[in-house]
Amino acid sequence: MTSLTSWRRTVATAALSASLLVGGIASPAGAADNPYQRGPEPTRASIQAARGPFAVSQTSLSRWLVSGFGGGTIYYPSDQSQGTFGAVVVAPGYTADQSSMAWLGPRIASQGFVVFTIDTSSRYDQPASRGDQLLAAADYLTQRSTVAGRIDATRVALMGHSMGGGGTLEAAKDRPSLKAVIPLTPWNIDKTWPEVVTPALVIGAQNDSVAAVTSHARPFYQSLPAATPRTYLELRGASHFAPNTSNTTIAENSIAWLKRFVDNDTRFTQFLCPAPSGTAFSAVSSSCPF
Repeated sequence: MTSLTSWRRTVATAALSASLLVGGIASPAGAADNPYQRGPEPTRASIQAARGPFAVSQTSLSRWLVSGFGGGTIYYPSDQSQGTFGAVVVAPGYTADQSSMAWLGPRIASQGFVVFTIDTSSRYDQPASRGDQLLAAADYLTQRSTVAGRIDATRVALMGHSMGGGGTLEAAKDRPSLKAVIPLTPWNIDKTWPEVVTPALVIGAQNDSVAAVTSHARPFYQSLPAATPRTYLELRGASHFAPNTSNTTIAENSIAWLKRFVDNDTRFTQFLCPAPSGTAFSAVSSSCPF
C-alpha cells in the first residue's frame, strides 16, 4: 500500500508540473485560472521596457488590398506555443498616417498582443469615420488577415490619437463587445459618451492647444457611465502630439490597461489601482477598484 501511495503521489506531481508548462517554459500557477494570461510575472520595469518578453514579426498591408480603411502594418508575437493573443488596432490623428503611431506597434506586440497600426481612407476623415474604420480594420485583422489564426477574435481593443482617439469612443459606442479603448489626446465634437461601457483609459495632455483637455479629454472621461471601468491621466507639460513619439508613461499605462482588460490578467491591476501618481501627471482620476 505504501508503494502504491508513493507511486500515485509521484504521478500527481508530474501531472501538475506538466500542467504548468507552456511552450516548454514554466508558467505561473495563475495561468491555469486564466487561459488568456501571457508572459512572465510583470514588474514596473517590464512594462516600462522598450521591448517585452515576446519576439515580434511584422507584415505590411496595402490599402489596395482592403476596403473600409487604408491598410497598415501588423505586428505580432513570433511565438505560437502559447495559443492565441488579443488584438489592438491603432488609428492616427487628423492629416497623419500610421507612421505617427508606429512606435506603439512593436512595443505593445512584444508584450503579447497582435497590433495593427492603420492608415485611414483619407487623412481628413472625421472621428465617426475613423471609428468605423477602426472596426473595419479589426474585422479584417481577426477574420481575413494572414495572422488571423494567431488572434482570439473575442478580445479586441482600440487605440487612437486625436481624431483617432475620438474614433475609439465612436467605435466603442457602436460595438460594446470591445474589451478596451485608449483615446490618446482625443478630439471629438461630441463631448458626452454615456453609451460607452468598454473599459476606457483616457490620456490627455496638459498643454494641448489642439484638443484642450478642458473641452475634450476631461469631459469625455467625466461623461462615461459610473459603472464603466475608467481612468484619466493628464500628462504634465505635454502637447497634443505627445503620443506621436516614444513615450514610456503612455506605453506602461496602456500595456497595463490592455493586459488587465483584454487578457483579464489581474497581475497588472497593481499598476492601475490605486491610480498612477507622481510628477508625470498634472491630473489623475480613476474608478478604481475595478
